[in-house]
Amino acid sequence: MSRSPRREPPPSQLSLFETATGPAAAGTAAASEPDPMVPVYEDAARVAARLPKGLHLGTSSWSFPGWQGLVYAGRHGTEELARNGLAEYARHPLLTTVGIDRSFYAPVPDGDFVRYRAQLPGGFRCVSKALHAVVSQTLQRWQAPPDDDRGQGAGRAEIEPNPDFFSVPLFVSRVAAPLLSVFRAHAGPVLLELPPVGPRHRLPPRAFFERLDAFLGALPRELTYAVELRERAYFTGEYREILGAHGVAHAYSYWRAMPSPGAQADVVPVSNAPFALVRLSLKPGQRYEAEKRRFDPFNRVVEPDPAMRAEVTRIVCEAAALGAESFVLVNNKAEGSAPLTVRAIAEQVAEAWQARGAAAPA
Repeated sequence: MSRSPRREPPPSQLSLFETATGPAAAGTAAASEPDPMVPVYEDAARVAARLPKGLHLGTSSWSFPGWQGLVYAGRHGTEELARNGLAEYARHPLLTTVGIDRSFYAPVPDGDFVRYRAQLPGGFRCVSKALHAVVSQTLQRWQAPPDDDRGQGAGRAEIEPNPDFFSVPLFVSRVAAPLLSVFRAHAGPVLLELPPVGPRHRLPPRAFFERLDAFLGALPRELTYAVELRERAYFTGEYREILGAHGVAHAYSYWRAMPSPGAQADVVPVSNAPFALVRLSLKPGQRYEAEKRRFDPFNRVVEPDPAMRAEVTRIVCEAAALGAESFVLVNNKAEGSAPLTVRAIAEQVAEAWQARGAAAPA
């Protein structure tokens, strides 16, 4: 097998190594001072040049003050980074994609997409989540006691079926239309993260697969899609066949109630879709809030997982060998610091890809 050409960091990133001036470096060192991120960028660029073509690495979001010295040169607050941090984030040679997680909870206003667009270099594509109201089977409605005037949030939650589950019109109007109208140049795969439901409330597999099949078949073809299952009951051969029929990827997840990414790839092989997507959210068996407290401020790897890294390396190298793109998004709750996990995975992928090339017949 011939090896894909070495990947060089985009010129838009390399040109920023020497100084931290201009709009992309707002809030970093003054032009007269050395850029403290240059050693980080140079190290990352050496690794990026050895990665297979078509691999996009990034984090699930970007607004973390604890990433100072890893991604950001200066001290910034969470809100400032959420609004304006993408410009500096995208200077990092290994961070060539990012997740827009906020779109799961509410539609992103057009003005925010315009602001993101202004901060990103050409060719940089984001993975945005589909709206919760479209991909969740159930809704929670809070019922307050009869004489309680505190309103929503008091009392107990009532679980009821979601009438908009897999609604194509709602998806088109609230998810697809904004991406295609104002963010098309930076729109990567749309992630259909299907929240866990539990046996009491979830649809039977047959009904679920019928609705999934119809939904995927009706989605706009101008975008690409990946499904992240969080219900093991649906993770079957029939699920794999439905995704394959529509050219939709399975998101290989690292999440508390699912098999490991490598075990998922044994059921839904990389060759099943035209691209691969990996999401490293939370070590299986762990709790999100507990890991958030344990890992904060997310500036170091607290609990590395060599087995997980090896499985991700295998998935992205298989995609590259097929000539397919791959996207890897890392959450801080995976190992403690998403940028450092990205750096570790990149190094491992580079070594594995180089070994594949050396082993290939001339």
